[in-house]
Order: sequence, then C-alpha cells, then structure tokens
Amino acid sequence: MWIADLENGNYRNPILYADYSDPDAIRVGDDYFMIASSFCNAPALPLLHSKDLVNWKVVNYVLDKVPEFRYRNPMHGCGVWAPAIRYHEGTYYVCFPMPDEGIYMTTTKDPFGKWSEPVNIRPGAGWIDPCPFWDEDGKAYLVAGVAKSRIGYKSVLHMVEMQPDGMGLIGEEVRIFDGDTNGNVTTEGPKMYKKNGWYYIFAPAGGVKTGWQLVLRSKNVFGPYEHKIVMRQGDTLVNGPHQGAWVDTVTGEDWFLHFQDVYAAGRIVHLQPMHWENEWPIIGVNKEENDYGEPVMEYKKPNIGKTEEELKNNPLYPVCEPDTTDEFEGSSLGLQWQWNANPENGWYELGNSKIKLNAVSSVPLRPVCDYRNLLLQKWPAPEFSCITKMSFAGLQDGDTAGIVSLGMEYSAMAVSKKNGSYAIEKITGVQNFDCDVSYADQNKVSIPLAESDFKDKEKIVFFKYEVKCVGYLDNMEMDIPVKHVPQETITMSYSLDGEEYKEAFTIHAKAGRWVGVKNGVFSNHDNTVNGGGYVEVDYVRYE
Repeated sequence: MWIADLENGNYRNPILYADYSDPDAIRVGDDYFMIASSFCNAPALPLLHSKDLVNWKVVNYVLDKVPEFRYRNPMHGCGVWAPAIRYHEGTYYVCFPMPDEGIYMTTTKDPFGKWSEPVNIRPGAGWIDPCPFWDEDGKAYLVAGVAKSRIGYKSVLHMVEMQPDGMGLIGEEVRIFDGDTNGNVTTEGPKMYKKNGWYYIFAPAGGVKTGWQLVLRSKNVFGPYEHKIVMRQGDTLVNGPHQGAWVDTVTGEDWFLHFQDVYAAGRIVHLQPMHWENEWPIIGVNKEENDYGEPVMEYKKPNIGKTEEELKNNPLYPVCEPDTTDEFEGSSLGLQWQWNANPENGWYELGNSKIKLNAVSSVPLRPVCDYRNLLLQKWPAPEFSCITKMSFAGLQDGDTAGIVSLGMEYSAMAVSKKNGSYAIEKITGVQNFDCDVSYADQNKVSIPLAESDFKDKEKIVFFKYEVKCVGYLDNMEMDIPVKHVPQETITMSYSLDGEEYKEAFTIHAKAGRWVGVKNGVFSNHDNTVNGGGYVEVDYVRYE
C-alpha cells in the first residue's frame, strides 16, 4: 500500500501513511518501539516495532480494552489520548491519558507479550499527554499538558514528582510553562529527555493542523525553562509538523518522529533527521538563514550500523508496512483490526479461512456509526481499493451486515434480511462531535434482492470500497490556512459475481473526531426477542 523504504539507501516521507496519531517511540538495544493514541477503539494503544525507523509492523496492543465501563459503547473522540513509552531498568512503561478519567500507567518486561492492568495514577479530568522521566539520582517525574475542554484552560505544562515505580505521584504539581504568554498557543504533548545536564521537553504548539515543534530546556527539572521553535512547515507541503519522539541510533545519529494531519486519512507519521546547534536541537533541515528546521520528503536512511548489503533480503530487517489484507487464515484476529468499542466474547469466530461475524443487537436503535461491533482498520494509503467477499446465507430476520466507512460523514453498504426477503442497503449519515452516543441523522435506501439474484446457496456478495484523491481542500473546508491537504472521495459498489460491480454512491471523505476515516465490516440485528444470525467474511483484500 505504502512503502517508505526506497531500497536505494534512502526513504520517503511519510514513513507511515496511516493514522498513527500522537506517536511516541524509544530505542532499546537495536529495537525501536512506537505507540500511538487510539481513542475509543479496542484493542487500544497499538505497539509498532522497527529495526531501522523506516519499516514498521504492528506487533501488539498495550490494552485489550479501554479502561472504564462506559467504553462498552463508542465514545467518539474520548478514551486513550497521546501516550508515552519509556524503558527504565528492565521494565517498559506506557503512560496514557484519558481526559475524562485520569492518567494511567501500565508496564511489562516483554513488549511483545501481556501488559499489566493499567493503574490510574492521577484520577480526574483535565490532564492529558503525560510523559514519565527518570533522573540519574533515582527520582522520577511526570510532565503533562491540559485539555481546555475538560479543565477550562490550555497551553499549560505541569511537572510533578512521581514514585520511582511509576505507580503514583508525589507532592504538588508545578506549572512550568504557559504557551499563551509567549505566542505558543496550544502547547501540549510534552516528551522529556536529558542531555549534557540540560532537561529538554519537546512539545508541539500552534494546533494540530498548522502548528510547529517547540523545545524547552532548563538546568532544573522544575524550571525556569527557555523555549525555542525547532521545526516549522516553512516552504514545504507538510502542514503542522510536530508532536512526536526523539530517538537515536546505535551509531549516534539523532532522529525525530512526528505526525502530519492530512484530514481524512488522519495523522500520518514522518521521520526527520535531527542535529544540534548551541545545545538546541534542530529538526529537519535548516536553511542557511534559519535557526529552525523544515521537514524533508526524501532523505538518507538512518545509519543503524549495517551496510545495505547486510540489510538486503535479511529477514531481520524487512522492507515492510503494517498489514492490511486479511485472508483470515490465522487462529487469532489480525493486528490491523480494532473494534468501535470494547469487544465482548462471542462477537466473532475464526475458522476454515473465514471470520464469522455474529449479529450483535443494536437495540436501543443506534445509527451505524455507533454500532459497537464495527470491525475497522486504518486507511493505509492516499489512494486504494478494498474488496470484501461475504456470505449471507447465515442471516436471520432483522439482520444487516456488510461494509462500513467511519468518519464524521459515515456510510455503509450491506445486505439485510427482513420477513424472509433480502435487500441491498445503502446507508449514509453524519455523526456528532461529542463523546456521547450520536443518534445521528441517517439515510437509508433499499434495493430488493430476489433469492434468484444470488449465484449460489452461500448467497455471496462482493463489496468494493475505493478511495481516490480528487483535489485539495480549500481553507473554507478546513477553517484554517493549510496548503495541499488532499480531498478524497469514497465510492462503494457491489457485485453478485465478483466481476461486474454496480456503484452505490460516492461521497466526500470527512475525518472522524481526532481520527482518520476507518473502513471495515459489521453484522448487526435489530431485535432482542430472537437471537441474530451471522455473516461469513471470506477475505478483505487491499490494492
């Protein structure tokens, strides 16, 4: 779908054309681990692994489910926000915020295995984007931002001492920075480091779509902190290049991972070279007259201590991307998939190279965007198509199953069964902007299907989902001055033979609440008196 490794010693940005928003990363030995926010989707907190900072695979999820009971339902825009990952004395730590519930910590000795049950180390609403830090003297600290929507103000960073085991906070927090006083509005997402006696806090400012990368430094953990802008968009097409992680290589190079918000596809991930001038980092490449960097679109790959010949065809250093296509041949659900809310046992079964999606009740009646059991994955490229083969022989009366596209404007194409009769359903709607259940306006058009329309007893239907770039969003649509953010269309079609497709509709793609558009499959029923049936998905193939 999107390969960043050019296989000539260079890479291209973005390294991940997918919505791994608010990335943070660490190096442990010669392994890199990256995590990203996941909001209300579950499993939560995807964990990606790389050997070279360019080629990444999803290898685990930190959380099986989002903490707290209310996430049994979709809470769009709520849940797990910008996390931090750290490694200290043999233990991996992930600290993550839930803006309505508090700051949580989870740990493991094996990042590929099970993570501990998360502990809420600062209960209460308001604090976001935490980052733990361990100093040389054994003391530990936590730096965090705030969400105006929950606490009434923004742009402020707090520092507080933390228990050395990371499982609680000590003493009173100290306000160490206020971006509203110096032109750095919406300062948030802090990540803390130490070098040459300086405490450094890397923090985005200026807002998700048009911001810049800020760095603070001090000789004292509680400040006062100087500040400097170290990366801007400049003359590039990379709007809002900020928020991410400083990592190094075994050869001593410094690099920075950050996101770019491209609207419908979400926040994609870039990799920038980083160097130092006067003990300040410069991210990207700075022009002669500038003391800040600008993003690069192509650059020499990080030097990880291996020659190109050593890397070529080496299975330990694959040229790769996160998985997309699924033939459902494994014994567990692929790591590309997340549910729209915390899953329950019995939602699906794997076997015979298929996934069986059992119909889950949507009573009380909800719009498709709020079905709990939407099985979704991120857009993997700026343009792509996806074909899904499904068998509807297991449907019961009241069932509807098919494919879905989830954004602020959502759509679905499905097969329904009612009173013994089948129909193709074309569904479109708009979801609300808050965390509550949407009950959004929804339009539905039904096209009757006779039994004889199906080509076999399995009642096979093929669905095609196509994303195309048709131009660029203007400022009115974005409400902000952004250059060259793509406008995509989503087209859904269906076929009864896998060859001739009938177009159902085309819509303009609109991002979700803090997330990019996702697409996937679902199976629901609209009654509680009788149990629903099921649909079988033979494959989901991207190209």
